[in-house]
Amino acid sequence: MPRGRRKKQADGVLFKSAEWIGWALGGLEREISETRERLAVLNEQAATLRRRIGVAAQRGVEAAVVASAGAPAAKRRRRGKMSAEGRKRISEMMKKRWLEAKKKNKNRL
Repeated sequence: MPRGRRKKQADGVLFKSAEWIGWALGGLEREISETRERLAVLNEQAATLRRRIGVAAQRGVEAAVVASAGAPAAKRRRRGKMSAEGRKRISEMMKKRWLEAKKKNKNRL
């Protein structure tokens, strides 16, 4: 009987660890592809929502997604600017409301 430690069979060990590594890599690649699919769906939903509210994405990956989806660039909604006269009128009305509320001894409107 030979003395010392028994030698491991290299063939079985390498095969098993290579098989494990292959399974691990396959799982990781599957997760990566599923994550990319989910990301594409989420980007498409975000682009749809942006089109609905009329705001186009202007930066990074979002702009590339909108461009690749073939969506026309949405125009930004312009808001009217309030004139000095309008601001003054609103200011006077609010001062009047607060004065009346103060007379009634109310802290809130």
